[in-house]
Amino acid sequence: MNQVKRWLVWLSRIHRCWGFGIQSPTDYWFVRNVVNEHWPYYAYDELREKNWLRNKLGQLFLRLANWRQPSTMVADEWQRYWQAGCRKTRFQHHVSKVELAYVEVSSKEDWEQLLPLCDKLSVLVVGSIWQDRQRWHAIEQDERVGTTFDLYYCGIVLFDNERFKHNYIINF
Repeated sequence: MNQVKRWLVWLSRIHRCWGFGIQSPTDYWFVRNVVNEHWPYYAYDELREKNWLRNKLGQLFLRLANWRQPSTMVADEWQRYWQAGCRKTRFQHHVSKVELAYVEVSSKEDWEQLLPLCDKLSVLVVGSIWQDRQRWHAIEQDERVGTTFDLYYCGIVLFDNERFKHNYIINF
């Protein structure tokens, strides 16, 4: 992604900075203290990458693992970030329950495999949603999904259906 497009995405979402317009106190707290937290975490320096997007997403994943504190996760390419956020997490190839997981937007099969393992405390991160907006919107509309956060580069899916369904667009 070139620098001009990156700035255009950021400017088009500028009115959605810092949780502006979010009425739910829980969702507002999540956006302010997990998604858009700007304080330096203890492991940022040792995990730094040259690719700005991979670095930005990695830092988000560290914060998500720190917030969610999963006991087990499916092993993936982001494992070192998840582990930095929660050192007690064990990584396996198969899990019986999803606490926190990553899936690419283009991988419909992986999504369908993980969905039955989700409960109201599960969090799924959907990668590269900007590459397939139709698939991301289908995920948002799924009746099993509760709240979604569209960060442009990735999406975060929560499954608490006791709350009102809401799709937030966040400037990340």
